[in-house]
Parts: sequence; structure tokens; C-alpha cells
Amino acid sequence: MSFTVAVAGASGYAGGEVLRLLLGHPEARIGALTAHANAGTALGEHHPHLRTLADRVLAPTSTDELAGHDVVVLALPHGASGAIAADLEARGSQAVVVDLGADHRLTDAAAWTRFYGSPHAGTWPYGLPELLHAGEPVAAAQRAALAGTRRIAVPGCNVTAVTLGLQPGVAAGVVEPTDLVAVLANGYSGAGRTLKTHLLASEGLGAAQPYAVGGTHRHIPEVVQNLGVAGAAEVTLSFTPTLVPMARGILATATARLVPGTEPDAVRAAWERAYADEPFVHLLPEGQWPTTAATLGANTALVQVAVDEAAGRVVTVAAIDNLVKGTAGAAVQSLNLALGLPETLGLPTDGVAP
Repeated sequence: MSFTVAVAGASGYAGGEVLRLLLGHPEARIGALTAHANAGTALGEHHPHLRTLADRVLAPTSTDELAGHDVVVLALPHGASGAIAADLEARGSQAVVVDLGADHRLTDAAAWTRFYGSPHAGTWPYGLPELLHAGEPVAAAQRAALAGTRRIAVPGCNVTAVTLGLQPGVAAGVVEPTDLVAVLANGYSGAGRTLKTHLLASEGLGAAQPYAVGGTHRHIPEVVQNLGVAGAAEVTLSFTPTLVPMARGILATATARLVPGTEPDAVRAAWERAYADEPFVHLLPEGQWPTTAATLGANTALVQVAVDEAAGRVVTVAAIDNLVKGTAGAAVQSLNLALGLPETLGLPTDGVAP
């Protein structure tokens, strides 16, 4: 079944990446491309690598432009998606709407207001097909929630990396979720294209800079929410991201206290069971550690787990491309499920190296 797709926010990194993937999707047909400040310019000015669309002129973002498509992808700043989605609904649009922003990810309206400072736009089905639910050893319930849906909230990129790293241990009851520590190395594309001094090459090259330290990062309530879905009654998370001089990628190292009396073999078995049949989440052989380079351009998450017996902690490391598995790839993967297509259709598993 072929489908038409409109992309709002097509000039940004996330919008460009979803277009790159959709151009390789055998059933997708690219429709309207819109932008805000960049309306009236050619897409090739912003994404010269997208040669087949380079001459397309970006229209202003409006429901008039987006209506009439089978799928609408909203690659917009946080807080901007809710009003457009509501207007599409009011106009009777039957489109599947995929929100790459944060507006519809959280179930807790108070948490949204606390971290984002605006009214909550509502909660949509969550676009992480691999999300484990309490009581299930492999992901099934989340895929069922996405099948046939007309609304998809794509997870945050950091959230995806930390969730995929930790959730098997939470679901299996082999780690204690009340003392979680996550430290992440993040590529600069995760900060978007807005010009800011600390994102200039002269500031970032040769430097590593932490940001949103001390419990202030907006992805924290989303990680807590996901681990709650996986079975944690209470979650305490220390979360520290760090910008490092690379364009793409997230390397998330997360640790948790080992439940007393748990054997190391039981720990690895939990991760093996969770990801044995996943097409995009791969538990690496023992002793091999994830690298961001191995995920470049792919909708793949590489995961490793080890037990630090002296510290009594489980250590997980997860690597993803923040623009693919962390954003646009998750969108297409979830969209495939919503449309009844094979989940893997149009999505690369192999990275680009060196």
C-alpha cells in the first residue's frame, strides 16, 4: 500500500532525516514540505544531500498545506505540534500524525508542565516498539498499541538509549530501579540547528561539555515513565548528558544496583531474552562494546551488559544514531506498524564505516 507523506519542519535535522529514510521506503510518496522561518527557500539549501528533493520549495507550515495526506510528520520544536494536530483533527483529517517532538510523549500532565512550562497537549501511543511492559519478557504490548493507530509520539533520543539499556533488568527484576545513574555522550545534532554560541565549532571542537545537569533534563520524566511501564514501582534516576565533538550518535552508560543474590548469568539472560528476536536492538557478544560509529545512519541500537561484582552494580552501554533510531527511524518503524506494513520496511540495519 503506497501512502503520501507531508513533513512539517522539513528544513531541520529531524525533518531532513525522516525525508532521507522515506525516500528509501518503497511505499512512501513525498508530498508537501513545510517550514517556518525557511519557508520560500529550496530544500537543497538546507539539505544538499537530499538530491532528489533539492529543488522542492518549502511552503509555510499550515494545516492547509498538511491536510489531504495519508501521513503527516511533525518535525517541530517542542510545544508547536499540539495546536497543529488539534487543527487537523478538527478539520476531519484521517491522516496518521507522527510527532517527532515531545508534545505527546508524557502521560503525566504535571510532569510536562514542570519540565516544559506549558499546558499539556495530551498523550499519544508511544513510538518505541521495543518498550517492555511489566510481566512480558519480550516486547509485544507496545507493538499492539501502535498497530492501526492514527497518532504516534516518537520518543526522545536520549530516552531511547537509556530505556533500551536498562529495561530488561527492570522487567526481569534483577536490578533495583531506585538508584539508577546514566551518563551520556551526545552528538551535536541532538541540539538542533538553532544558532547558539556553545554550539559553534570553535566552542565544541576539542571539548566535551555537560548540559542540563542536576535533574533538569526534559527527558528524565520520560525515562522514568518507560521504566514504570516495564515494571518499576519507583524510579530514581541521576541523568547527565554531555556534548562531545561528533555530529551524530549517543553512547549511554547506565548503571543500577544488582538485586542481592542475583547471579551474573541471570542478568545476561534477561537481556538475551528481551532482545533475541528484535530486528533493530542487538545485544553484542560478551566482551564486545557498543560504539556510536557502528550505528551511523542505521536504525540499530547496540547494547552490552556486564556485572560489576565488586560494586554490586549492573553496567549497561547502549549506542544509537540519535537522528535514526533516536528519532526518524523510530518514526518510520512505528509508522510501518500503524499502517500494517512490515516493521522493518525501508529501514537500514547496517551502519556506515569508517
